[in-house]
Parts: sequence; structure tokens; C-alpha cells
Amino acid sequence: MFDLQAAQTTLRREILGGLTTFVTMSYIIVVNPIILGDAKVPFQQAFIATIIATIVGTLIMALFARYPIAIAPGMGMNAYFAYSVVQAHKGIDYRVAFSAVFLATLIFALISLTPLRTKLIEAIPVNLKHAITAGIGLFIAFLGLRMTGIIQATNSSNLVGLGNLHSISVLLTLIGLVVTLICMALNLNGALFFGMLVTGIIAFATGQISFSKGIASLPPLEGLVAYNPVTAIGDVIHYGLYGAIFSFVLVTLFDTTGTILGVAEQAGLMKNGKLPRIERALLADSLGALVGSMFGTTPTTAYIESASGVAAGGRTGLTALVVALLFAVAAFFSPLVGAISGVAAITGPALIIVGALMLSSVSHIEWERFDEVFPAFLVILSMPLTSSIATGIAFGFIFYPIMKIFRGQWRAVHPLVYIFAVLFLLMLIFAPPS
Repeated sequence: MFDLQAAQTTLRREILGGLTTFVTMSYIIVVNPIILGDAKVPFQQAFIATIIATIVGTLIMALFARYPIAIAPGMGMNAYFAYSVVQAHKGIDYRVAFSAVFLATLIFALISLTPLRTKLIEAIPVNLKHAITAGIGLFIAFLGLRMTGIIQATNSSNLVGLGNLHSISVLLTLIGLVVTLICMALNLNGALFFGMLVTGIIAFATGQISFSKGIASLPPLEGLVAYNPVTAIGDVIHYGLYGAIFSFVLVTLFDTTGTILGVAEQAGLMKNGKLPRIERALLADSLGALVGSMFGTTPTTAYIESASGVAAGGRTGLTALVVALLFAVAAFFSPLVGAISGVAAITGPALIIVGALMLSSVSHIEWERFDEVFPAFLVILSMPLTSSIATGIAFGFIFYPIMKIFRGQWRAVHPLVYIFAVLFLLMLIFAPPS
């Protein structure tokens, strides 16, 4: 099925590639339930939903698209769900918010079956794409600094300030951060994993973490909930979650596509600038997101960490198949993950570093063109300061066409961008994220 000889690879390389990708991205098993926990999603449900979404999306990628790319719930979308949807809308809980996620992923899957997805991606200005990625990165890094106590709210006009550097949580976070950065400096695959491992060992040795419930158990299927698509439509209409759906679709749309193309380019899979079977790869992500939303997690995306598996030799869907199998094994370690999730210092460094990696997208912004820079600047600045990814995206799409119109370049703006601008403006006027 995978035709290893034609791909100029071997069984050993494919297995090593899958193992490398798994270790590199395994932090999501811990981090995703923690962030969703801030939306009051039960840990057991978030944990098993993360596993299910990852296995489904990655298996489809492995067997149908046959690419060495892993699929899992995306960083950024989980933060948007917890802070910009659930916490920002008074009167709704995570169950209602998952209705918006389900409809967004359903729309996303339907779009992936048509040429419309490609047209939408082409319509979004390149600089805004990079700005949204960078803004989400800054938001995630800010979240990591805040949840670990490195920075904290103040009563002064500065709003935030330096936390107590003598606290156990902050000290442990800084140790974990240093260990992870050393691993990255040494180009060790799975640096985030090893950083969490060392921090966890220190936390255990100092009595900050205990395994009273053991380390392994059967997967917690008793917490599994499948959401009813019929009630989802009613929830969205009743609570007016149209802006949330739009944001989920928009960000997931080009985030996944960009990652798939980037990893494929590194693996040498592109043919004449195009990726064969790209529609299958996009469908794998869409179906993974759809299934995940029904069980209680946010939209999936192709993981850039797949590039580490490609660097280790992975070239075919067999690499992705190995990743899916390893995530299935991870489902039996919910007590271990649950204990780790109770110590913010273990996962905090991962959030900070992932944010830094996402922020690197600013290097692709055309800084010499102010009409391109200012909308991008608003996106990057407003996301962490307003704790709202949707607000950042809205500001960018509203000011981009304004700048172009008064520069006399209104024809250069795709008609869909004007539509997006009007929709986001209406959202800010009538249903602004709190």
C-alpha cells in the first residue's frame, strides 16, 4: 500500500519517523485537556476526545492520503474555544460551545470536498495569514507565562507585572524552560517532551505531583459524549455563535493547508509546485476535526511537528500510521496525564516555546509596506491584549481593505475580503467578544 521502494525509504525509517513525530507532538495529550479545562470541559472527556480526533485524522491521512503528516487538535483553536467563546459569552457552557465547533467543522469538511477551499485560501491576504499565526503564538506564550505565575495581574496602570520569582511554580517553570531550550539548542527531536519529562521528575521529587490513581488504566470511555447535530444548530441560533463558527473555519482553513504544504515541501513530495492527492490530505484533517468535535475537542490541524518525522526519514503514510498507533497506546495512560496536568509548571514551558515558534511567522510579513503592515500589526497586538483571537482577526480584516481603498488599490483586494470585513464589523458591533 505504501510502496516504500518508490518513496526511496525503508520500514525502519518509517517507524523511526513515526516515533519521532509522536514524541515531538505528544505534549498535546497533556496541554489540550488543560486548556479545555479552563472552559470546564471534564479532563477525562477532553483527554479521550483528543486521542480519538488524533487517531481518526492521522489514520485517514495515513491510509487514504498516504502522507507522513500527523493530525491533532490545534494549538490556538483550543485557546480560542476556552477564552474567546466559553469564558467571553456569559450564559453558555462548553456543551453549547461545542455546537459551534461541530457546525464549523461540518462546514469545513463540506468546503474541503469542493474547489471553494482553494479559492478561500487564495483570497486571504498573505500578510494577514502570517499575522494571525504570529498573533496566536503571542497569545499562547502569554497564556503560558500567566498560568505559571511568571507574570500576573497588578492593581497598577501597568495591568500586568512580574510574578513572584521565589515561588515554587515559577522556579520549576524556569527550570523546565531552560531544560527545553537546551534540548532545542542541541537539535534534539522531542525537546518539548524531554523538557516536560525532566520538569515532571523534579516535581515528583519535590512532592508537587503524586500518582495516587496510578499511571495506567483502561481508556476513560465513561466520560465520552457524542453531541447531537440537531441540537447544535439550535444552540448556535439561540446563542448567536455565528462569529465563533466563522473564526473557527477561517483559522483552520489556511492553518492546515499551510502546514501540509510546508511539510510536503520538506519531504520532497511536491510535484511541479503542487501536492498530489492534496484533496485527500485536506479531507483527512476535516474528518478528524468533525469526529473530534462530536466527542469534545476543538478543530484538528496538520502538525508542523510532522517535519521532525520527515527529517528522521519518514516519507509515506506508514509514518502517520505509526503515530496513530502510538496515540492509541497513550489512551491507556490517562492517570499519568491527569497527574501531570495538575502542575502548570510542567506544561507552561511548552506553551511559551510553541508560542515563540509560531511568532516566527512575522519574518514573512512585508514590513516595508505600511498598508500591509498596519492591519497585520493590529492582529498581532490585539490578540494577547484582548485575550481574544477573534478580535484580532476582526481588526485585521476590517482595516486591511480600508488601507487599500485609500491607497487607491481597492481592486487588488479580493471581493471575499470585503465580505469578511463586513461580517467581522457586524460581529464587533452586535456580538463583540468580551
